[in-house]
Amino acid sequence: MLTGTMRINSKGHLEIGGCDVVGLASRYGTPLNIMDESLVRTRCRYYLQSMEKHYTNFEVIYAGKAFLTTAMCRLLEEEGMSLDVVSGGELFTALQADFPPARIYFHGNNKTPKEIEMALEAGVGRFIVDSFSELDLLESLAGSMGLQAEVLFRVKPGVMPDTHQYIQTGQVDSKFGFGLTDGQALEAVEKCLGMKHILLRGLHCHIGSQIFHTEPFVQTANIMMSFLREIDVIKNVQLTELNLGGGLGIRYLKDDQPPSIDSLISAMAEAVKTRAVEYNLPLPKLMIEPGRSIVGEAGTSLYTIGTIKEVPGIRRYVSVDGGMSDNLRPALYNAKYEALVANKAEQSRGEVVSIAGKACESGDMLIWDVDLPPLERGDLLAILSTGAYTYSMANNYNRIPRPAVVFVQGGNSDLVIKRESYEDLVMNDLIPKRMRKIKGEPLIKKAANP
Repeated sequence: MLTGTMRINSKGHLEIGGCDVVGLASRYGTPLNIMDESLVRTRCRYYLQSMEKHYTNFEVIYAGKAFLTTAMCRLLEEEGMSLDVVSGGELFTALQADFPPARIYFHGNNKTPKEIEMALEAGVGRFIVDSFSELDLLESLAGSMGLQAEVLFRVKPGVMPDTHQYIQTGQVDSKFGFGLTDGQALEAVEKCLGMKHILLRGLHCHIGSQIFHTEPFVQTANIMMSFLREIDVIKNVQLTELNLGGGLGIRYLKDDQPPSIDSLISAMAEAVKTRAVEYNLPLPKLMIEPGRSIVGEAGTSLYTIGTIKEVPGIRRYVSVDGGMSDNLRPALYNAKYEALVANKAEQSRGEVVSIAGKACESGDMLIWDVDLPPLERGDLLAILSTGAYTYSMANNYNRIPRPAVVFVQGGNSDLVIKRESYEDLVMNDLIPKRMRKIKGEPLIKKAANP
């Protein structure tokens, strides 16, 4: 299942972006996250071109939570994309990359006062307001700073697409947003219209992720347009922006068949235009927030194979030098992947093994029962379509350093995230003075007399 610029070169090695993956492992070490820069740029352009084809007034906003670095921010700016962030850390990353603040959309269900102040000071384009509590806090902070905040309200449309429950976000029982059926969304609109330091520009929604059908998106567009009409009729206010979120699925397995970017946008745009005519509303500015479908298939995780353990009559475990510390998705919600052996990419398969991570957890299994060529210690395993929600979820469980990330394009590789060192792991650790160790003295203290 080769994607983007992947190919098998004359040495029988996997090649991405014109770079031999074996050479990348030698230069940068493993685990290593490899991003096909050309494929990322191509996906950005697909979205922009398709929106331009089907709708006149639009904005494509990359969902930063999928994968975000300062280099990624530069790429997005070069490609004409906007950016959504969900934390102070993501916002700081964008600002460090000098990403245009007016094209930043600030999400999150529990923005802290410090995060809101940072965003107000930076001049972000929109706050996506998630609750009454946030609305009051934003009004207060904007007022104290002598500013006005432009906002979209996150609305729960009540749509439950066929995807894992952990990545469904638009249902009524969700931690995100204002409900429609319980009247909270309309109540929030009414409250906001009386505020001095907040300008309500429109509505936002997001129904989930890794969705393989266009119907839920069309259903959502219809519901949101109906709510725009309700606001117009009841409050005599025509909101001008509609953000329908993201969630388009990608190919993780060879049998996966997500809809094309163009078919998704065509379906959503047609629904919005049809309802606008029916409800006698002006066409809103239409926004979407793709993340996974831009970077997911562009990413490859490269590991070195270590211990190979046979459980007679049951299973053959092949352990790699990474795992749930650099890809939490399999342990978190049983995500599935395809893999190949990068240094034996053209060899015939025929050995069924299970890929184990090195973390001290039975659940640290990257792939169960995958068919691969005969393996030995030192081989390089490439797990495909790992560009989204892998590095962004990376962690230091077992004090395992997070991997390096490289962009590859046109035969060149560029390091965009350095590999963590052991020194990095203890950089923020502190030992209290009362525990200091004096050279030559035993560390264990004698018990005090009773």
